[in-house]
Amino acid sequence: MKYVDEYRDSKLAKRIADDIARLSDGRHLKFMEVCGGHTHTIYKHGIEDILPPNIDLIHGPGCPVCVLPMGRVDDAISIAHMENVIFTTFGDMMRVPGSHGSLLDARAEGADVRFVYSPLDALKLARQYPDKQVVFFAIGFETTAPSTAVTLLRAQAEGIKNFSVFCNHVTIIPAIKAILDSPDLRLDGFVGPGHVTMVIGLRPYTFIARQHRKPIVVAGFEPLDIIQSVHMLVQQICEGRSEVENQYARVVQPEGNVKALEAMARTMELRPFFEWRGLGFITQSALKLRPEFARWDAELRFEVPGLRVADPKACQCGEVLKGVIKPWECKVFGTACTPETPIGTCMVSPEGACAAYFNYGRFSMAAERHRLNVMPAMSAQESP
Repeated sequence: MKYVDEYRDSKLAKRIADDIARLSDGRHLKFMEVCGGHTHTIYKHGIEDILPPNIDLIHGPGCPVCVLPMGRVDDAISIAHMENVIFTTFGDMMRVPGSHGSLLDARAEGADVRFVYSPLDALKLARQYPDKQVVFFAIGFETTAPSTAVTLLRAQAEGIKNFSVFCNHVTIIPAIKAILDSPDLRLDGFVGPGHVTMVIGLRPYTFIARQHRKPIVVAGFEPLDIIQSVHMLVQQICEGRSEVENQYARVVQPEGNVKALEAMARTMELRPFFEWRGLGFITQSALKLRPEFARWDAELRFEVPGLRVADPKACQCGEVLKGVIKPWECKVFGTACTPETPIGTCMVSPEGACAAYFNYGRFSMAAERHRLNVMPAMSAQESP
């Protein structure tokens, strides 16, 4: 297939969904789509309405903005307010709430906060304003970490001293391990993240199949990509297999992106521990700059509060990120918490599950409630 329309062929999607229904034979199966990009595709294109009602898709912690704890947002805001600082960030971080407002609020209060499309844009600002300290708010999984790494290498090569990185990159494998070890949820398989896997390759997922006996299929982001991935998962279960399969072969290579991994290894190392929203502290789950790049480390250059801040009591982002509840089951969803007035991060990010439901899922809520009423006795504990 070469064209976008071919990845959105409704007749082919229906045929694959019918075959999923035949293979699953009414068996209730729960699959977690790890990536927030998949969540948005699912609800934008109504994939849950195409799949048979016994197939349940659960949201995972694959939105890097959503998993960032409030304390780290407060740290970023404290840097932004410092004198002589230009604080740069991706656009979706501008409205993420801290305990006392957001970066957008900080800009309204006079802080020089700018959104950029890449860390190289931030480095360009450092060249343009040599009398300013330019800080880049680095977030994301292994998908965006290579661009931060390349920028650090360029800053080192050019000897640019007024540029630094506030590093909040996280890694996907420890998060999946935490999900698998959680007693809150029973899963039958995973729709694996396509963009992350494009960097890290397929090998890191083998523990899911070998140790936990769960199938995982790395998927692309078009509707037929996800439907085919669900079909591949159901087929594995019917055949008694637990393997790592690659549906996104047109982009993902088994070995990943070796050059990107090398750049990350040269500039970053694992943190001993890092707090995730909803998942708590997970050991060796995030990245920090290596000692050789200490002069470009904003955490060492600036004093930050470094305090742990509890989420608002009304917000249930943690339960949403773990797949324990659906976004619309949160008591403030769509009322006090909207994209215009977000309480939690899941409503802010373009990849957040709550934003996906709010933007695309209003017509799916009735179907979702019907799904729950049709199978009221099927609990997480009863799922195979």
